[in-house]
Amino acid sequence: MKKTKSILALSFIALTLFSCNKEDLANQSNQESLEVTQDVLNKISSLSLNTTDVQVIKSTKLDGTKEDAYLIEGCIVMSKDQLNKMDLHGGITTEQYRTTNLVSPQTISVVGLSGTGTTALTTNMRAGLQAAINRYNNLGLSINFTLTFSSSTSGADIVVRRQTGSAGGVAGFPSGGAPYNLVTLYSGLDTYSTGVNAHVSAHEIGHCIGLRHTDWFSRQSCGQNTSEGTAGVGAILIPGTPSGYDATSYMRACFSSSETGAFNSNDVTALNYLY
Repeated sequence: MKKTKSILALSFIALTLFSCNKEDLANQSNQESLEVTQDVLNKISSLSLNTTDVQVIKSTKLDGTKEDAYLIEGCIVMSKDQLNKMDLHGGITTEQYRTTNLVSPQTISVVGLSGTGTTALTTNMRAGLQAAINRYNNLGLSINFTLTFSSSTSGADIVVRRQTGSAGGVAGFPSGGAPYNLVTLYSGLDTYSTGVNAHVSAHEIGHCIGLRHTDWFSRQSCGQNTSEGTAGVGAILIPGTPSGYDATSYMRACFSSSETGAFNSNDVTALNYLY
């Protein structure tokens, strides 16, 4: 994770790769009330999250106020309180690598912001979000989603908004059986296909319901060779999913400009196993 995320161009392939978060952090304050201390890194490590480049950012909440929060793995936002309340009790899985903070069986109300404000989703983003929701619902999971486009967030379990930035998105993990309540899609996505928008929307919603990056052991979708680690709690393979790199999983750490937004068969197996 870097302060200003840039497009990762690999000279030996034709595709352009993007990390799941492209947040522009150039305007954040130099005086942060939160600090990335060793205790914070130890807590993050205990959740089997990558501690390589943890940052403190100014996160904008739904009411427009800002709070200091930790940015982890490029697209996971956690406040200090959320981080302190999270625990990893029963181990983690590789495909759809996750914490035990999953979502209870329920109907999840998703609101995509509309209207004329700067947080309103574009037509392209709305189409991508609708496609992502349809793909989840078509699986017949123990959780399902309703989607409305509105300027009101009343009753929403997850709000999806637009924010200025390069291509990508950011979300967080669930707590207390409820999904994380906010997905941010960055404005640079609007220059890409509906398929890419569907991929990023589904990926960030995946984080909201407790899913982790499938290439946690290498982050090779980003052109890296860095393990996010298992913090000594193991990595238990979900039956029927690959133990190695899955080049088309929608929960890869980075994505390409050719994404269609579809779940592959391993994603479907993992989602059905968890939900």
